[in-house]
Parts: sequence; C-alpha cells; structure tokens
Amino acid sequence: MKFVHALAGLAAASLAFAAPAQADSITFDSSNIGTSYTLNYDGYSGGTAIGGLTGSTTFTLTGISGSDYTFSYSIANTSSAPVTGSRVSGFAFNTNPDIASSSSTGAFAYSTTGSSYPNGIGSVDVCFKDASTGACAGGGSGGLTMGQTGTGTFTLGFSQPVSSLTLSDFYVRYQSISGVPGISSASGSGSLTSTSSGGTQVPEPGMLGLLAGGLVALGLMRRRRPASLRFSTAAA
Repeated sequence: MKFVHALAGLAAASLAFAAPAQADSITFDSSNIGTSYTLNYDGYSGGTAIGGLTGSTTFTLTGISGSDYTFSYSIANTSSAPVTGSRVSGFAFNTNPDIASSSSTGAFAYSTTGSSYPNGIGSVDVCFKDASTGACAGGGSGGLTMGQTGTGTFTLGFSQPVSSLTLSDFYVRYQSISGVPGISSASGSGSLTSTSSGGTQVPEPGMLGLLAGGLVALGLMRRRRPASLRFSTAAA
C-alpha cells in the first residue's frame, strides 16, 4: 500500500511539474525554420534584482541562406509596479560558432558585434539597439516604453556555412527607469519559457521526461491493485 501511495505521489508530482523547461541556450538548424522561442527577462543593477523590471522576446528562425541565419523578433517591455517608467533600448546574446557580421531592421535597427554589455555582464557577441551608438550600452531616446512591443528582423552572418547555430546568454537593456530610487538603467537576463512551431507549443525535453514518468507510475499503480480488489471486480 505504501508503494502505491509513493507511486501516486510520483505521478502527481510529474504531472504537476510538466511545464516548459527553462534554459539559456537554443540550438537551430534547418529543421527549426518556422519555430518560435520565447524568453522572459528579469532586471538587475549592480548585482541587485529590481522587482517589476521585466521584458519578453520571441525569436523565430525564418531562413538559412549560405552562411546567413535570418530571424524575426518581437520584443515587449512588460515592466510593472513599483517601476513607473522604463525603456527597453536593446537586446543581446552570444553565438556559437562566432559571428562574423550582423544586421537588423525594425524597432532595433542597429547592431554591434563584439562589444561590452553593462551591469557586469561583460563582452557579448552581438547586440541590437534603438540608436546608432558605438557600443552595446545603449543611447538615444528610442526603444520600447512600458507596455510597448516592437518587431523586426535580424540576420547573423558567419565566415562560412554552418550546419547548426547556438544562441545563448540572452540579455536586454533598460534605460530611463523611474520609480526605483537610485536606479536609472539596468540589464536583464532571459530564460526560455516556451517553444512553438506553427502556433503549436512543443514540449521541452524536461517536460516530456516528467510526463513520461507520471504515465509509467500510473500504469504501475493499475497493475499493482490489491488482489482482493481484482477478485471482487472479476466476481462482479
């Protein structure tokens, strides 16, 4: 009986935690064209987390041509109280293999490769910005204010064709922050929250493992019903 209860607990836990797994890297190849990846971002400055400072990005691989990978993007400034004002002025990530060139359109139409990101992040392979500045720290007065969403495309170029590409270490840049004493700018790091292909959510590997564990546990529970229960069912 204790065994059955343990299995029941395992099944419940497996199903309860069957949610998209968080991750900070995404690998793309030709099989991922049309697949979208959404990340949520926190906010921090000087190593201190800033409550209410948040953002979200969705990247979709739209094509691979020669040594170029092209994506569409949608970025939202989702900040809320106690933050009363902020601008998302750019986003960044690292690439493997190393990037050779970049370009972009839309809300963040300027890009810089091999520059430093503020708030202790250090060097990043590429960043996309709202203004033509020489670094990834931001500048200008554009970007996305609270509640706004911006879209566009970006292209990553490599020195030669690559069969797969990994993006990792996702960041956003916040500026013009108000409502948080002593803080006017900050950065945020992103975690993968969902993946979708053609509008259909694709489970992350961790989710599939947990769900499979729950189904196996439920199957064992059915097979290990007490003998008296099986006999009474047969007699009926």
